[in-house]
Amino acid sequence: MAQNISMEEFEALLQESFEIDTPEEGSVVKGKVIAIEAGQAIIDVGYKMEGRVDLKEFADPGEEAEIAVGDTVEVFLRAAENARGEAVISREMARREEAWDRLEKAYADEERVDGAIFGRVKGGFTVDLGGAVAFLPGSQVDVRPVRDAGPLMGLKQPFQVLKMDRRRGNIVVSRRAILEESRAEQRAEVIGNLTEGQAVDGVVKNITEYGAFVDLGGVDGLLHVTDMAWRRVNHPSEILTIGETIKVQVIKINKETHRISLGMKQLQDDPWDAVAAKYPLDSVHKGRVTNITDYGAFVELEAGVEGLVHVSEMSWTKKNVHPGKIVSTSQEVEVMVLEIDGSKRRVSLGLKQTMRNPWEVFAENNPVGKEVEGEVKNITEFGLFIGLENEIDGMVHLSDLTWEGRGEDVIGDYHKGEMVQAVVTEVDVEKERISLSVKALGGDPFAEVADGVKRGSIITVEVTAIEEGGVEVDYEGMKSFIRRSTCPVTVLSNVQSASALATSLTCV
Repeated sequence: MAQNISMEEFEALLQESFEIDTPEEGSVVKGKVIAIEAGQAIIDVGYKMEGRVDLKEFADPGEEAEIAVGDTVEVFLRAAENARGEAVISREMARREEAWDRLEKAYADEERVDGAIFGRVKGGFTVDLGGAVAFLPGSQVDVRPVRDAGPLMGLKQPFQVLKMDRRRGNIVVSRRAILEESRAEQRAEVIGNLTEGQAVDGVVKNITEYGAFVDLGGVDGLLHVTDMAWRRVNHPSEILTIGETIKVQVIKINKETHRISLGMKQLQDDPWDAVAAKYPLDSVHKGRVTNITDYGAFVELEAGVEGLVHVSEMSWTKKNVHPGKIVSTSQEVEVMVLEIDGSKRRVSLGLKQTMRNPWEVFAENNPVGKEVEGEVKNITEFGLFIGLENEIDGMVHLSDLTWEGRGEDVIGDYHKGEMVQAVVTEVDVEKERISLSVKALGGDPFAEVADGVKRGSIITVEVTAIEEGGVEVDYEGMKSFIRRSTCPVTVLSNVQSASALATSLTCV
């Protein structure tokens, strides 16, 4: 027998059925595709509510939508009815809500998420994370700056969520973090298989002024410029090119920092092992100037063996001259081996030793008493410097300028560049000193007036004048000046004139 219900009860039941069947606005609901027309899918979301969604909302970036009549899909109910009596629904917003739930869980668990770069914005790129759009900063794209991001566009790949704010709708992701993690795992594996002293093949990845980075199959090692060859290498590009495959030796591995030091020259024979035998002391060899400094020049005897020619060993005559004015880079020169220090890998070389000492040559060719001619190079307060053969100088002291009067009085008659003649009076090879005399050109007038008087004889002279620097004396008509510095003379304070001075004044 049918149960009778009141009108109030019927309305309550009807209202309850409305609340059960009618989806709540602002929520994700399931619907069924009942038709596809004009680029849109018509979806029944229940209780005779239908809405339209553009087909592009069902497709991933760069792909076509895969949807058919009868498919069940989730959409976001924005409004139950619009002006045309249709439900306002969005597949994109449903995917976004679903994506945010999934991303928040991944972020909390520090898990990777899949996504695809689909656009470029200021400072970086946009990434579709399965419905939610994230920002990928330019610095987080790769471990190295990316010049062309074209190959990465639309490619599904993993990302790490760095930051997210659901209220503001902000998500920041990183591709670089994934790459670094993968590289760290790969690096650890490669380093674990390497040992110091091992020879391996590698590819030159990058070249700098101080060396080259070599890829050993997932991990980079540094090949310093000093470990490329035994010879001097000014720049790595002299012997390496990017992309070249080379054989290197593992010199050192730092397990903590994962830094690997490599060497090429270690795989070759060390030329220093034979230096002492090949280059004995005092032997002369040809070499090439590789570098010039303020203190000398480096000369390469062979690949990997360089010696230093100190500035003091460069020239017999050019004492205070920069090495660059004596030799030039790449010049081939002859040098003598002066010293070898195998422990310090040093060879001392001499350039001037390959040529004869010019003072020895002068002494052989110009004995004492020989007349020579040269140009006045310099005039000083104590005499003249005369340029002689082989770029050496001789000096004419003031006392050797004239027999009559003082040298100070006649030195003003000489000028730089003037050619003068003189007599060689002494050559000291050890001290590199040549003494000349101009007054000796005309012979010794003293010999004519003083027969039997020799150098070192004690004579009596007459004082003819007293001056501050010494006294003027006369010996048998020949006048001379005795300096206080060469022969101390004491003049009494009460002596008023030269004639009052004892005529027996002697200078021993």
